[in-house]
Amino acid sequence: MKNLWLFLSRYNAIFWFIIFFVVAIVLVVRNNSYQRASFLNSSNVMVGSFYKQVNSWKSYLALADANEKLTQENVLLRQQVQNMIQANPVVDSVHLVDSIEQGRYAFIIANVANNSIHQKSNYLTLDKGSADGIERGMGVITSNGVVGIVLNTSAHFSSVQSLLHPDTKISVTLDTSKVFGSLVWGGNIDPRFAMVRDIPNHIKVKKGEKVYTSGYSLFPAGIQVGHIVETGITSGESFLDLKIKLTTNFSNLNHVYIVKDLLVKEKQELEATQDNG
Repeated sequence: MKNLWLFLSRYNAIFWFIIFFVVAIVLVVRNNSYQRASFLNSSNVMVGSFYKQVNSWKSYLALADANEKLTQENVLLRQQVQNMIQANPVVDSVHLVDSIEQGRYAFIIANVANNSIHQKSNYLTLDKGSADGIERGMGVITSNGVVGIVLNTSAHFSSVQSLLHPDTKISVTLDTSKVFGSLVWGGNIDPRFAMVRDIPNHIKVKKGEKVYTSGYSLFPAGIQVGHIVETGITSGESFLDLKIKLTTNFSNLNHVYIVKDLLVKEKQELEATQDNG
């Protein structure tokens, strides 16, 4: 207590100055309209700036929740768009499947837990597994392209054979001629490019032409996989290879969509009876 009094007595001039200064400010503001308006405006600016900063911090902390909500909305939108595409045989000059397949596909969001792109055989690990309805053989896509095919599943994770794998082959179609080919990574070592093979050599193709999924494999029809950057690559007397630039950015994959074909078992059962016959 004695030390407190010594401190106050030593610096009493400063404390008295602060007290009189605050009283003077209050009196000036209360008794002068101009100063009162200026003070209120300044206070509003300071308080507004403070709350703006606080809100920006809150918004930053809530980014994860906002991102999750956006991905959920993207799934719903993709489902609606796919249903609309399949309900109309031709949209934007893309080869599409018949409208009987409306509502055939469902999409499950997953996060990429691991991803390789510089190996000869590349794989991904996703944070969804059999407990979430994921099964071997399902297709995996992003909002702008194809990623790969589910290879194995555990209860809460699944491994995906990437498009950047020598054994991955996906049926695709060219935008202009509507001919079918096979999308493979081929001999590429660059994750930005792939090859379209088995294109008849009499078909005229041009650089920049878009390439889409055909709907004859694990993926819905009409998903753009890339565009042609090199033509005239001869693979035999009757066929050409086309080099395309992929729309999927494999070096920056965070969220993906696993494609669930609701009619796949019916299709497989029918094809099995044909094979047995």
